[in-house]
Amino acid sequence: MLNKIIESYRVSFSGLSRETWLLSLVILINRCGYMAVPFMSMYITQSLHRSIADAGLIITLFGVGSVLGGMAGGYLTDFWGFRPVQIFSLLVSGLFFVLFGLVTNFTGLCFLIVLLSFFVEAFKPANSTAVAAYSAPENLTRSYTLNRLAMNIGFGFGTSVGGILAAINYSLLFWVDGIVYAFAGALIMFLLPGAKTVPQSGNVHTPETVAAPAAGQSPWKDALFVRFLAIIMLYMICFILLFRLVPVYWKEEMHIGESTIGILLGMNGIIIALFEMILIQNLANRRPDSYYMVAGTIFSAFAFSMLVVPAIAPVILAAAAVILFTIGEMLALPYISTFVMSRASVFNRGKYSAAYSVSQSVAQIIGPAAGGYIAAHWGYNVLWVTLVVLSFSCAFGFKTLFQGKMGLG
Repeated sequence: MLNKIIESYRVSFSGLSRETWLLSLVILINRCGYMAVPFMSMYITQSLHRSIADAGLIITLFGVGSVLGGMAGGYLTDFWGFRPVQIFSLLVSGLFFVLFGLVTNFTGLCFLIVLLSFFVEAFKPANSTAVAAYSAPENLTRSYTLNRLAMNIGFGFGTSVGGILAAINYSLLFWVDGIVYAFAGALIMFLLPGAKTVPQSGNVHTPETVAAPAAGQSPWKDALFVRFLAIIMLYMICFILLFRLVPVYWKEEMHIGESTIGILLGMNGIIIALFEMILIQNLANRRPDSYYMVAGTIFSAFAFSMLVVPAIAPVILAAAAVILFTIGEMLALPYISTFVMSRASVFNRGKYSAAYSVSQSVAQIIGPAAGGYIAAHWGYNVLWVTLVVLSFSCAFGFKTLFQGKMGLG
């Protein structure tokens, strides 16, 4: 049995390019330095003693900068190339993380958070394009899964350490993030100096891709893709609120400490690190990709329902919410990323990646502001019920979108 398990892991990780592995190493290090963002709301409310509404405003402005950065990053990637965009965005992000930890004036923080999020988000389309460029078409989903694996190992480690640093001094979060981001940029500069892309032609097709748009076409003229992005935006609202407002709820209403919150958030990355790669390998070609998108959003609904249960054992309920949401994330996000690249060609991957990033960034604008407003005026339980309904709506949206087009249902 043990040999069988080991063989399953070996097969899951085999056949990927050297550049894919090196890029994933860089992403792992980069995400170790993403510890400040999940604690941003708590920094505003606990350290600066501002209201939950102010925390929601900061996260909303983070989303504004992300929209602009995602769009700019995608277009610059197609024009300039994914390597220089990644390097420049990481180095500048590191500088702004350090500055954010030094400024206490709220107006100044509002200005800085837009600049910070601009460069943080500009990195993502370039990185997504790099993953596709370094991957053979048949390994695309696994390449994205490896990238997510690296991200989540880094995130799991980063949030766990972040909880400890937050308990000591919130400012430490921003200093460490700044140093790690700059270090990640330097690693891309030296580890991937002249990386060659894997030869590909036209669109990267998966078995489910149909009626792909013309090479070079704007993603905003691809009607199916635009509808897809609308559903992604709703799903990402749920995703973002789990990592932005749920920790505040755990602290204020369930009285869970910062260190424990860091461990709970870190569980997400640890579970993904242990199981996602082998899960994707074993699910390959069993069902349409869209089936797993639907299933993933349903698990999201179950996760938020755990927050409505009376808090007899707060830590257990919080852990259950994280586990259920993580299962949903493992089922949905790798196939979502693959679909984005399957709609693009080598000429417009940056634009498609940017459109995908923009949908997530819009969710960062809408989600925290709306979530903070609902929590402040009607209470957290109303917010969690709303997210349960929204998650089920996403599942229905995916099913309807792909019905008859990708063999779902």
